[in-house]
Amino acid sequence: MTAAPPLRTRQRYRRPARRGVTGTRGLLAAAFLLPALVLLGALVVYPIGYSVQRSFLDRAGTGFAGLDNYAEIFTDETILTAVRNTAVWVVLAPTLATALGLVFAVLTERVRWGTAFKLVVFMPMAISMLAAGIIFRLVYEQDPDRGVANAVWVGVHDTFAESAGYPKARPLPVHPLEAAGGGAYVTKEPARAGTPARLPLVGVAPAKMPGDARPAREPRTAPGTVAGTAWLDFTRGGGGTPNTVDAGELGLKGLRIEAVRDGRVVATATAAADGSFTLPAAADGALLRLPEVNFREPYNGVDWLGPALVTPAVIGAYVWMWAGFAMVLIGAGLAGLPRELLEAARVDGANEWQVFRRVTVPLLAPVLAVVLVTLVINVLKIFDLVFIIAPGSVQDDANVLALQLYRSSFGTDAHLGVGSAISVLLLVLVLPVMFFNVRRIRRAGR
Repeated sequence: MTAAPPLRTRQRYRRPARRGVTGTRGLLAAAFLLPALVLLGALVVYPIGYSVQRSFLDRAGTGFAGLDNYAEIFTDETILTAVRNTAVWVVLAPTLATALGLVFAVLTERVRWGTAFKLVVFMPMAISMLAAGIIFRLVYEQDPDRGVANAVWVGVHDTFAESAGYPKARPLPVHPLEAAGGGAYVTKEPARAGTPARLPLVGVAPAKMPGDARPAREPRTAPGTVAGTAWLDFTRGGGGTPNTVDAGELGLKGLRIEAVRDGRVVATATAAADGSFTLPAAADGALLRLPEVNFREPYNGVDWLGPALVTPAVIGAYVWMWAGFAMVLIGAGLAGLPRELLEAARVDGANEWQVFRRVTVPLLAPVLAVVLVTLVINVLKIFDLVFIIAPGSVQDDANVLALQLYRSSFGTDAHLGVGSAISVLLLVLVLPVMFFNVRRIRRAGR
């Protein structure tokens, strides 16, 4: 039986222990990390430290101001508006974008063209904030002929509400009409049965006349009724006789006529395409009135970029851009859900809404948290959309902290101390969100 080799001989053949890269080559690892650390210090750490220091100095940067710059943030009305608007942004914008992304992600799983829909919804992410701001500045134009939002809004309004047909129409001094107050006009003499009633007006551009308006004609009188014509007393190219229906003059289709006696409306009529109208015998001896409803300015839509709505309007543009981002992330999380849980809930009798609310949403909670945190951080930095979409006259009403930081630091009345204080405030607001995100990532990695 062979004797075992000595201990020294056995140690000679033992494999050397495997050494880790970072443990044995620390110097090399530090060399690789050094450029990144230098850039991090130069582009992040130093600016943060300098901003903190500058926030305690006066406007010139030569004297110590203490906490005066921070106090100005919460006392200056313009900056306070920026703080309030930023709070509105943080609450509304991420919530709306995440909710829309969740709805889109769930619904697109149930249709064949879901991929195409996702592509269309995600496409705004490829557009820069500058381009999106220009697009929505045009969308929110007040003129319905230029602004898409008001074109749709006015179209819906005019579908359900009667719109004025002739806002600029008026009678001439030689016409048988005179002002009655409140924008209405009334005949100078009472109407008589069997006698044609003429109601001429001017002030309407031929291009603004209804497309189906027809040449005006003298009314056909009938016993016991008051018949007349309401027309545009204007002949293209000149000529024509006032108070006379000339060839080529158009009827004022849709004009409302009221017969008024002793301050009370006794009969009404609406002019036909050729301007003719007929009133019953009750109108005999009454004055004919053209009520103000005929001459009101047309509904011009909503002032989207006015002081009251400019912030919700800009938030709408942001949601349009970022709902696709939320949809893609939530859709990826939705694809990884265990389908057996959803099917088990349906087998147990849950309807689709209950499955969505009690099963899908709780399982997607980590993904929803990622989306919300990302959007909150993004919203705290929002600047370009507000700067481009909000007109200069209402920029104070749409102001946010990032925009105020720019205005305080580089505006005509720059105060670098206040600008630095605002940047420090933004950092303080972002830190809890980042801490929450890092903590959540560490928990998920365990």
